[in-house]
Amino acid sequence: MKLTFTAVLLIIFQLTTMAQGTLEDYKRAKEIRNSFGKVYQVPQQIVWSEKGDSFSYRVNRKDGKRSLYLVDALTKKKIDTDVAAIEKQLSAQLGKEVKLGVLWGRDLKVLSANEFEFTEEKVLWKWNGQENKLSRVRDIPATGNDRRSDGYWGARWDDAKGEPVDSPDKHYTAYIKNSNVYISKKGDSKSERQLTFDGSPGEYYSARIQWSDDSKKLAASKVRKSEIRQLTLLESSPTDQLQPKLQTRDYNKPGDALSQYYPTIIDVINGRLITVDPAQVANQFSLSALVWKADHSGITFEYNQRGHQRYDVMELSAVDGKTRAIISERSATFIDYSGKKYRNDLKKTAAIIWASERDGWNHLYLFDAKTGALKQQITKGNWVVRKVVNVDEDNKKIIFEASGMHKDEDPYLIHYYTIGFDGKGLRELTTEAANHQATFNPDHSLFVDLYSRVDQAPRAVLRRVADGQIVMDLEQADISDLEATGWRKPEVFKSLARDGKTDIWGIIVRPRNFDPNKKYPVIEYIYAGPHSAFVPKSFSANPAGLAELAELGFIVVQIDGMGTSNRSKAFQDVAWKNLKDAGFPDRIAWMKAAALQYPYMDIEKVGIYGTSAGGQSSAGALLFHPDFYKVGVSSCGCHDNRMDKIWWNEQWMGWPIGPEYAACSNIENAYKLEGKLLLIVGELDDNVDPASTYQFVNQLIKHGKDHDFIMVPGMGHASGGDFGEKKRRDYFVKHLLGVEPPAWTAY
Repeated sequence: MKLTFTAVLLIIFQLTTMAQGTLEDYKRAKEIRNSFGKVYQVPQQIVWSEKGDSFSYRVNRKDGKRSLYLVDALTKKKIDTDVAAIEKQLSAQLGKEVKLGVLWGRDLKVLSANEFEFTEEKVLWKWNGQENKLSRVRDIPATGNDRRSDGYWGARWDDAKGEPVDSPDKHYTAYIKNSNVYISKKGDSKSERQLTFDGSPGEYYSARIQWSDDSKKLAASKVRKSEIRQLTLLESSPTDQLQPKLQTRDYNKPGDALSQYYPTIIDVINGRLITVDPAQVANQFSLSALVWKADHSGITFEYNQRGHQRYDVMELSAVDGKTRAIISERSATFIDYSGKKYRNDLKKTAAIIWASERDGWNHLYLFDAKTGALKQQITKGNWVVRKVVNVDEDNKKIIFEASGMHKDEDPYLIHYYTIGFDGKGLRELTTEAANHQATFNPDHSLFVDLYSRVDQAPRAVLRRVADGQIVMDLEQADISDLEATGWRKPEVFKSLARDGKTDIWGIIVRPRNFDPNKKYPVIEYIYAGPHSAFVPKSFSANPAGLAELAELGFIVVQIDGMGTSNRSKAFQDVAWKNLKDAGFPDRIAWMKAAALQYPYMDIEKVGIYGTSAGGQSSAGALLFHPDFYKVGVSSCGCHDNRMDKIWWNEQWMGWPIGPEYAACSNIENAYKLEGKLLLIVGELDDNVDPASTYQFVNQLIKHGKDHDFIMVPGMGHASGGDFGEKKRRDYFVKHLLGVEPPAWTAY
């Protein structure tokens, strides 16, 4: 049979698009995990001495060994600690073989450029590098609480109960009894005196009592208590018994009633009570940071009004009894109190350094603490203060992290700066176009700067804070062995957002055997929570775990669309009362722009996956944008924001609960599902209520929508573990590549 030219071309095309999702691809994807550790000489666990003239750090070396370096910052000498000698001397002194594991040295204390202390086998040891000598300092008694608590993150404690609190002069002790505040002379129970009389179990005084420094006044809060919702979880397969167990957690959800706190000042001499004006702290989401003023003239506290559109620093005066706001934040959308709040009450001047987005970008301001007057906007511009590192009140200088100041650079890359309280003298300390991670010495005169990009290997240097100058080169990462495996660095890619003018940034990850003549389905890894930005910026051999998935025959991307943080206030505000948006118009535009530049990206076959808020978005992609996204894998998703924890959802979706909650709900919109969807949830997820997923499944069934569902017994808030990872990969291979995945036992 004679083949036409068109048929030949078709066969060639089919051959070039084959060999994706094969057993060999799976084997290679598994094998490349071993290559990700082939990155050497990158400083970890940087520890400064108390004097700030020396520091240590650890590196993994190409020869397979781990080195601990001691550095003299003054002489610029670096000593490679003989870890083998430490192990040998430890073994001799303990009478058994000791091998220092990867966790060794996490509690290390640098004494000088020659000496450091560390703990091992419940003993404090000192190593002298100059003498190569290990000394036993002392035994460390067991405390019984040296292990990290496995307690639940959202557990609420009963603040109606608590330990007595001694006055600063140790003459008195204050405590709660019968829901009221009492005091007595230290050690004299007969001198007991009741100070409040209106407390009751439903409106009690909190045991978080605070004395003024002069021991003459107390501050406490009267609490109108609200019940806490209980999340109920069924553990189907407990390890210690045959029958299932019920578990409960404290878990308030959007719209639930909240306890209200009313600060009160008590004069212990004359018994006078000064109570906050309840009208000025009405409908609290939270009332926090209650502290005495240095001159004992009153207390300050922070008031977050429910709905997150008002946030005030308040004062209750012990002199005239008045309640007033010192600093007031207002927003027509939301105040990002959980991610951007910064407050520093200066000790030597009656001023407060405060972070605010009031001009559209996150910046620092200086307020008069007495009058509340704005004295100075310290930082200003179309860029973002990311973190305050240090405030030097004597020299009126601030060290801070910021991003977005360089117009021709990725606006998420962190740099370090100094500036005066007056907003003058802005100086950049880290000029290289990279993401910088600084570790400062105690007096903030020097810092170790470890900088890299997702597409650039790390370098570490020692810098001066005074001018940012490099005083010592420390390390240049070696990635030659990684590159020898065929590893491909991620590509940083940008395109315009839905508005046609704002840059959207992301990364493109290709398989090691990438062939530009093939067509590759595209998979997006999504996390679109408004509380941060999520595309990796520092170097990683396997950023966000994307490389292994790409190896099966995909182009894998990650993007920060509108609605995420670390850009302008307007950029983040897209998420307000509209979490279903998830930046999808920007993400879709970005992928279309990338496909125009790279025709091998097949945007007719686009998949998406994510976990938690990313689980909500990945399922939402198939509900709200089925014309673009064809296959989704959603893990432990918050499929209805009314079902999830109160703080995260009311922060972005607002209060009171309005119709926008239903509009954003995957459950309410389940009837819209198109494409292929796999849902994964752990039955013991106490971060996002797993009933959210179950209710979504229920509605999909009711609407006759085909889908796949996996519940993992005993698992908490996770993507599904190794089992879930295998199912996710197989799902994309089957439905995007059209290939039946190989048996798990085959690789």
